[in-house]
Amino acid sequence: MSETPPRTEATDSSGRDERTTDTTVTADAQLPGLDDRAVAALAEVGRQWTSCMVDREAWDQALPVDPNLRYLDGEPAGGGFVRIRSATGQDDDLEATREGDEPDSGVGRLQAAVRRVLIGPPLRSTALAQQRMSKRLALPVLSPDAISSVAYGPEAMMAILVMAGSSELKLSLPIGAVLVVLMVSVGLGYRQVIRAYPHGGGSYIVASDSLSATWGLVAGAGLILDYILTVAVSVAAGVAAITSAIPAVSPATVPIGLAVIVVLVLGNLRGVRAAGALFAAPTYLFVAAIALVVIVGLVKSASHGFHVVAPVSHHATEALGLLLILRAFSSGATAMTGIEVISNAVSEFEPPQADNARSTLSVMVGLLVSMFIGVVVVAHFDGASPGSQTVLSQIAHRSIGSGPLYAFVQLATTLVLLIAANSAINGFPQLLYFMARDSYLPRTFLRLGDRLAFTAGIVVLAVPAAIIFAVFNGQTAPLIPLFAVGVFVAFTLAQTGMVAHWWNHRDADWSGAVAIIAAATKFIAGAWIVVILIPLIVLACRRIHGAYQRAHEALIPDPGEALVVPTAILAPPPPKAAATTPMGERQDAPTEVSHLVVVPIAELDLAALRALAYAASLSVPLLALHVSPSDKEAERFRGYWKAWGDHLPLEVVVSPYRATVAPLANYIEALHRQRPDLTLTVVVPELVPARRWQVLLHNRIAQRLRKMLIQYQGIIVTSVPFHLPA
Repeated sequence: MSETPPRTEATDSSGRDERTTDTTVTADAQLPGLDDRAVAALAEVGRQWTSCMVDREAWDQALPVDPNLRYLDGEPAGGGFVRIRSATGQDDDLEATREGDEPDSGVGRLQAAVRRVLIGPPLRSTALAQQRMSKRLALPVLSPDAISSVAYGPEAMMAILVMAGSSELKLSLPIGAVLVVLMVSVGLGYRQVIRAYPHGGGSYIVASDSLSATWGLVAGAGLILDYILTVAVSVAAGVAAITSAIPAVSPATVPIGLAVIVVLVLGNLRGVRAAGALFAAPTYLFVAAIALVVIVGLVKSASHGFHVVAPVSHHATEALGLLLILRAFSSGATAMTGIEVISNAVSEFEPPQADNARSTLSVMVGLLVSMFIGVVVVAHFDGASPGSQTVLSQIAHRSIGSGPLYAFVQLATTLVLLIAANSAINGFPQLLYFMARDSYLPRTFLRLGDRLAFTAGIVVLAVPAAIIFAVFNGQTAPLIPLFAVGVFVAFTLAQTGMVAHWWNHRDADWSGAVAIIAAATKFIAGAWIVVILIPLIVLACRRIHGAYQRAHEALIPDPGEALVVPTAILAPPPPKAAATTPMGERQDAPTEVSHLVVVPIAELDLAALRALAYAASLSVPLLALHVSPSDKEAERFRGYWKAWGDHLPLEVVVSPYRATVAPLANYIEALHRQRPDLTLTVVVPELVPARRWQVLLHNRIAQRLRKMLIQYQGIIVTSVPFHLPA
């Protein structure tokens, strides 16, 4: 799949020395470039090259091909490339068309065709702004996780209280009131988060910036688990609604749930706006359904003087005590999950992004609070209690009967529970993006896919969620204990971070108490898994960060290293034959073997300079090649190239569809078509990690390029290894 590379193999490893709070998501935001120290070292290496290089024009004249791809037998030789003016207007670049961004093999074309059928044609990076959501669209896309929890949050609370007997269900009112205060508190807190961090980032960015990197990782780890469990729990609840209405399909619970996850993934891979259009209606239908049930239920209760109907008798299995009340409180608090999603996804809103996000968050919290209060109050007056039928189904029956309106409520509930996972699918990839940009996760999570969605993040969320759903056999109850801890850890750190941000004083709010209560009261029931996983995730992130930092230091150009500067006076051989005449007519090819070396480079780091020095030492015609995801990044690379000294010919290809390997392979093949008699050698800087697991942290450009070019006779792919420190 065409995806934005953070860098190609030569530079993908470089880490960042400092965390950033600039959380703007753009097509080339994952290319931080060289710092001042690296640029100064690069310039010094360039000055050393000056002493051993002949006139630059000699290298240009020695090229046996036309790097502009202007002619082949009198016809344009682009084959998927067009000539464009650079961002500054001083240089011309090549731009890869959709044809140039796709593999030239039969298998590659088949894969591209399948992608177009499943998720649509690729979008240019410039279309990113058109993928922004209005408030009306963002509300149903980002709020289902929070709003749908009304369907199971009150029932989870009542399921604990009923253990002390039916008479204790009356405690749902005071516990629910405390939860409402907490919802409003957390909602106001996240409004402040968006105000302070208007480009998004949520709990991870706030805790990292205002507290420390470690607390940021704890918040991020908690949210990672929360998002994964949100998908599993939401789909399980939605499938449970289906099997309740149609008991005959109960044996197919797991296949139905897995199919729903696949549909959600494909919908989101089509892009934010496409997913919004697909999933908007169920959210609004659910809001209308709850409003109908609550209003009718309250009117009926009022007509009976708000007389409380006695619930079905349940024998007490536990004595009422503080621990049971706290367990009911933490279970009911699952109705708050999803409030943080909007603060993570501010970049997906139309401008003004922060204002629109804050407004949408306020509407979402208002709906959540009113729906939660309505369900709890109506359930209290109707005497609803957990049993074979859900609490929401019971109050719907008693409010509107068993006719078409009841069917409408059940259908709306089922749909919103099934798509509640969509909120997590929007928030999770954004979180991984920010963590990867700080070098705490592999940089593959920085890539935008064909439809400008974070493909890797979406897939990585869906796989463990599907596994958890299947392992727990699609049952909601055993997942709830895992659900509460992670999200309230993130709530706590976000609010603590905001206190530190505004008043330079660290003090946790009630959400911290919820995290402690949830961990303590549900530890034996399964929360111990989350309590253990959070520090393990933090440890893994720190190991990844350390590997990137060591690679970053190792890749800074070293003027004192012999391998980055040729040792002899270098000059290319005189051209024996040009590719074409000015009229596009082919000249006679030489009888002896002729050579051309192409060096693909992403960033001018130490690995790239070694590859250039090696290629130049061969004293054959040489062309450096750079693929950029945008005009802006292409111009930045040209600046580094000029700082180095512009010693060798350079061609820049802009890849507006964010592919890397396919444009490289197609451009190299276009050069070879100009002169099939040439032996064309591709010299690729290749990182060699010290540990096997670190292979996951770097793109494997050399291997992928070799696989694509092996079908062409006369093209050789070789690599200059750069061994990273342990």
